[in-house]
Amino acid sequence: MSEITYVRGDATAPSVKGVKLIAHVCNDIGGWGKGFVLALSRRWPEPEAAYRAWHRDRAHNDFGLGATQFVQVEKYLWVANLIGQRGIRTGSKGVPVRYEAIDTGLAHLATRAAELGASVHMPRIGCGLAGGNWSRVEPLIMRRLVERGVAVTVYDHGE
Repeated sequence: MSEITYVRGDATAPSVKGVKLIAHVCNDIGGWGKGFVLALSRRWPEPEAAYRAWHRDRAHNDFGLGATQFVQVEKYLWVANLIGQRGIRTGSKGVPVRYEAIDTGLAHLATRAAELGASVHMPRIGCGLAGGNWSRVEPLIMRRLVERGVAVTVYDHGE
């Protein structure tokens, strides 16, 4: 069985050939301004603009936990805005990450990756500002993507 490929580098700049999907986790309150989204916004304006419009029109669309929005930013490159965190702060209900929502979003991601014949690239989704544990997210990625034959690369930023 395939595995997740782990590399040091920038998840906004996957260097493999073919169609690529960059996945990341967003919150469910329309906030875009900290964490990995800043790296995305430095490269392309479209993912943020699409997310904000999606949130603004949420009464008339599927915006909410588990939903995934696909935004094409280059000919062979898409960004997946995956709603996998409730709010932005740790509170009485714990950290913002919602594993069930990430799992649902990954299922959408697997379907789109298969349609596009795309590989998937991501930071350790749900484990930064969302406060999640990789030991809980990694098995979801394995089940939803890797076991379905989708090539997945996880990027650890830094030296």
